Amino acid sequence: MTSVNSKFNASNLTVLGIETSCDETAAAVVQGPVQKAILSNTIRSQIDEHTEFGGVVPEIAARAHIEILDRIVSEAMHEADCTWDDIDAVAATAGPGLIGGVIVGFMTAKAIAMAAGKPLVGVNHLEGHALTARLTDDLEFPFLLLLVSGGHSQFLLVRGVGDYERLGTTIDDAIGEAFDKTAKLLGLPYPGGPHVEKLATRGDVNRFRLPRPLLDRPGLDMSFAGLKTALRTQAKKLEPVDEQTVADLCVAFQRSVSDVLAARTKSALALFAERHPDAEPAIVVAGGVAANQEIRSALTAAAAEANARFVAPPMALCTDNAAMIAWAGIERLQLGPVDDMKLSPRPRWPLDQDKAGILGAGKKGAKV
Repeated sequence: MTSVNSKFNASNLTVLGIETSCDETAAAVVQGPVQKAILSNTIRSQIDEHTEFGGVVPEIAARAHIEILDRIVSEAMHEADCTWDDIDAVAATAGPGLIGGVIVGFMTAKAIAMAAGKPLVGVNHLEGHALTARLTDDLEFPFLLLLVSGGHSQFLLVRGVGDYERLGTTIDDAIGEAFDKTAKLLGLPYPGGPHVEKLATRGDVNRFRLPRPLLDRPGLDMSFAGLKTALRTQAKKLEPVDEQTVADLCVAFQRSVSDVLAARTKSALALFAERHPDAEPAIVVAGGVAANQEIRSALTAAAAEANARFVAPPMALCTDNAAMIAWAGIERLQLGPVDDMKLSPRPRWPLDQDKAGILGAGKKGAKV
């Protein structure tokens, strides 16, 4: 670690962020913390490359990042009307994620930082999500975060930059993963979440009753693999299924997920009130699943019932993006030290590193 100039502790900073942890290639330029501004936020999705495979193929994702990242960085710098003299530091996702993609983005950031003579900040992708609401909504610590995406489903207590406690997580499939697998099971295109949500609007919510896993148990952990299995069992009983049956199964699945998240959110807010009785209760939702309107409505209602503030950053900042990485870099720079060139990208990197991974660990580190 090296020390940064004291100016980083007080002045406004301009940071280039790079994000390549999955199938979005992204770069952004963000200013803060005094005058907060997203000067650019360029994202290129790889959906077309992965659709025929029904999911993200790591090797294809990494190759696509290599092919386009330089241009995405150039576009972000041009849109922000910045030169390298205007940039104070470079921040990039160093994990967790698909390691091939993480390597592409982080090594590019290292090269830029070295060539331009700028500090490097290796950002935990999950921390980017965790801190976004401080950029968009001026949220104060502490607060709750519900991260719901294709790879993660977690309740986190966010006490400060680098100070996180995982309160609950999925013990199997992440919510976004469960949506995608359900869609594939029902013959719907990838990515599955939007297609399940669209068909659910035409479904009969009273036709099928699917389980609400783990709600009969204390704690904040969740499970969605059994819910997916229950849907598959129901579908096989009715084969061949018609379009209306598919819609009815979609709405039943979506309602079950919404009910589980709402119930766990109420419990999380109650725990937050016990831990921090003097703090204003707030829950932030981030991740691609936050785009689902029924889930968002259920979470909004749960927060209202608990007299808590509900915060959902704009959708462009809920899904994977580089603005959140640049902002996390700014937050990190305020603490003083920054990373040196010895920092390595990693596929696993839990925010709450003192807590054993719920799914175990291995040579690559604790699973999140």
